[in-house]
Parts: sequence; C-alpha cells; structure tokens
Amino acid sequence: MADMDVQKVLAYLPHRFPFLMIDRVLECEPGKRILALKNVTANEPHFPGHFPGRPIMPGVLILEAMAQAAAILAFRTLGTQPDENAVYYYAGIDNARFKKPVVPGDRLEVEVLLLGSKRSIWKFSCVARVEGQLVTEAEILCTVKPTGN
Repeated sequence: MADMDVQKVLAYLPHRFPFLMIDRVLECEPGKRILALKNVTANEPHFPGHFPGRPIMPGVLILEAMAQAAAILAFRTLGTQPDENAVYYYAGIDNARFKKPVVPGDRLEVEVLLLGSKRSIWKFSCVARVEGQLVTEAEILCTVKPTGN
C-alpha cells in the first residue's frame, strides 16, 4: 500500500486533533522508508501563541510528525497495527537541527528511513522538507511499551 489517506493513518496512530501530525502517507516501503505529508494550516491551536503576528510551527511538533511517521513505518514493517494495551514512545532524539521556519500554508513532507531495530527499540533517520528544501533533520529512537492495562 503506497498511499494512505487520513482514515488509514488513523488506524495506525492513537493521536487525534489537535495532535495528529500526519495527514497522508504518500509512499511506504515497509522495512525501509516512509514519506508522509502534514498540511500546515493557519487555524492550528499553537499559532496564536507561537508567535503572535509571525506564526511558526514549533520545532517539537515537527519532531512529533517525524515520530508519528516512524510509528506507521514500524507497524507496517511488523505487519501489525497498534492496540489499546501499548503506547509508542520516543526513546531519544539525536542531532536535531532546524534549518528554516515552517509556516501556515506549507506542505511539510516528512521522510523517515529505518536504520534498524534491536529488541523493542527502533532507530530512524528523519528529514522534513517544504518545497524540496530541508527544514528539519534528526535521528530518533522509539519504542512500544505496554500501558499496564
């Protein structure tokens, strides 16, 4: 399955508005990479305060979009979907760099490459681009943990 609309994305992520950061998956190669899309809109709840008169998408939300895309890639690689008894967490963020602001109207493309996994820790190389220009890059570690229910 290459293209996933938002309804299919919702089957892989527990996040909902206003914290869903992936609108569509454009490409997915399980075990290798994913290319996801976030349409940045002016009506998102963080923009009035970040920053008044000069709205900029917070860097932590770009990193969150990377983690959400990585989660979809991990579950697609495993051939499973998450269940209510487990949560997908960040385990680490390395070498995060923010090159250019992301603003309302931008189409944020998030590309995630699977670098490997060991036990329940997954490592990914991530980049985010707007109109082909690099805006953010990072290496992230993620894990799935039981909720204790």
